[in-house]
Amino acid sequence: MMDLERWQQLMGKLDISLNEDTYHALVKVYSEKHRRYHTGAHIDATLKHLDTVTDLANDSCEIEIALWFHDAIYKPFSASNELDSAVWASNFLSDNEVAKDRIDRVYNLIMATLHTAETKGNDQLLMVGIDLSILGAKPAVYDQFEKDVRYEYKFVPYFLYRKKRKEILDSFLERDRIYQYDFFYEKLEKQAKINLKNAIDSL
Repeated sequence: MMDLERWQQLMGKLDISLNEDTYHALVKVYSEKHRRYHTGAHIDATLKHLDTVTDLANDSCEIEIALWFHDAIYKPFSASNELDSAVWASNFLSDNEVAKDRIDRVYNLIMATLHTAETKGNDQLLMVGIDLSILGAKPAVYDQFEKDVRYEYKFVPYFLYRKKRKEILDSFLERDRIYQYDFFYEKLEKQAKINLKNAIDSL
């Protein structure tokens, strides 16, 4: 889980030191006990999805480092998880003297996973498609995802959780397209709509 060798290779591509202390810090936070979906396994899954679309990216290294950090800060009742994760990534890259324009792009890639604002540019669309790929997973995988999300919000009374979760799932179905990037649209859109409708019906 969260392959150290892959991290080291990415550091080399970014032309910075190995930063194994940051790697271990990321492994630690993704292993927090309150997590069930937003874990290292999720990061591994997103990186596998990235591998299938690397040739479509303008800068796959920027997407990859954004994926490593995008759920680094995850507190179920916080409204600033993406922002806090983006700031951590930005500070990490700044400390390693990465160019500011690159830092800004990585920051914006992570913030795109809020899924509330209009996505701008090829790589942000790829980033969002990768992050939402779970919605179009096979039914059994998607069902486990819903169970894992509920676990992360286990302290929320079910009637409140049901209301909020339904709003979130409905918001995806109300879009003209769940996946704006054609690769993900063609591959996952149909199954994602089925999964979302089934999840809403089961709430």
